Amino acid sequence: MTATDTHRAIEAVWRIESARLIAGLARIVRDVGLAEDLAHDALVVALTRWPTTGIPDNPAAWLMAAAKHRAIDLLRRDRRLGEKSHEMRHELTALQESATPDLDTAIDDDIGDDLLSLMFIACHPVLSPEARVVLTLRLIGGLTTEEIARAYLQPEPTIAQRIVRAKRTIAEARIPFEAPRRAELTARLSSVLEVVYLIFNEGYAATAGDDWMRPALCQEALRLGRILAGLAPHAPEVHGLVALMELHASRSAARTDPSGAPVLLLDQDRARWDQLLIRRGLAALHRAEALGGTQGPYVLQAAIAACHARARAADETDWSRIATLYEELSRVTPSPIVDLNRAVAVSMASGPAEGLKLVDRLTAEPLLAEYHLLPSVRGDLLHKLGRFSEARAEFKRAASLTRNERERSLLLERAARCAGPDT
Repeated sequence: MTATDTHRAIEAVWRIESARLIAGLARIVRDVGLAEDLAHDALVVALTRWPTTGIPDNPAAWLMAAAKHRAIDLLRRDRRLGEKSHEMRHELTALQESATPDLDTAIDDDIGDDLLSLMFIACHPVLSPEARVVLTLRLIGGLTTEEIARAYLQPEPTIAQRIVRAKRTIAEARIPFEAPRRAELTARLSSVLEVVYLIFNEGYAATAGDDWMRPALCQEALRLGRILAGLAPHAPEVHGLVALMELHASRSAARTDPSGAPVLLLDQDRARWDQLLIRRGLAALHRAEALGGTQGPYVLQAAIAACHARARAADETDWSRIATLYEELSRVTPSPIVDLNRAVAVSMASGPAEGLKLVDRLTAEPLLAEYHLLPSVRGDLLHKLGRFSEARAEFKRAASLTRNERERSLLLERAARCAGPDT
């Protein structure tokens, strides 16, 4: 194996194992920032040694053992850990016992609990939504600062500072490295799911830039969701989110034409939908529903996505069922965006005039004042009703509000096509 091949293998190992490694170390040193530093120290040692010695049989355990050796050194002499030394004396003893040639024992048995705790910390409500996203991608996703910056079209120093501030906030808030207690578990789990879905949505429909989609973010969110489903198998909303992402991701290949321009749902070639992802999504939805209880927002949204996935052609879609599910979703999580989606479903089930009545009620909603999809939907319904001049104005307004260049081009094209008797 060449040095280049070895480095690629190390990068792959790091991407797969870094979160588990950081999680196990964070439990020991009780400091997420320090745990990441220790993990990176181990990576540097691997990059130095493995090209010569070869990749060990158990690379993850090797990295953990190397990080623990480094932790022992720091615990002995680093002043910044002096205040914590009395808390970690028993951990030091455990580290010394585990830092042995028997590398198979270097990965802790409760690593699943550690990883779940790390996800809860990265998504802690004390952090801003933006900070939760970048910290999750960094700690759980194993992405570099450069990769995160590129994915979000942000300068690398901006992302780096956001990560530094997030770690500092966690340290200053003295957030314990543990899964939340039962009383706050639901709210904290909701925060984790929100972060994963934010990552997915930014990949599925980019808010800014020249590309309609950023597939790498979708794939990362799916990976995080599948990890979470394995760590919290009895939480229906976790499976609901995984189902929702799998079903949406199944359409990815059909959502753009060869030039990269957006293709709307009803115009997509459904033969290009990924049937494996559809089967996975429907299976995850079945697991969520089988767990029982009141259906939450992700399970309901997954059920809506399943209606589309099961329709072999656009005209076979059960829009009445979708409208009912949106009505139920509006009761669970009241939102004008949910109401707008329900209006679209009603328009498909009962005609554009009925849908427009619902949309017009939302035009005075402050939360939708700068939301480009409101005039976009309204323009579509007006066009179907033959009110072309009004439709053209709505499409132009929608184009002025979006920050995505592909979407802006699509909306301006739709405005240009609004030629009719009243034009």
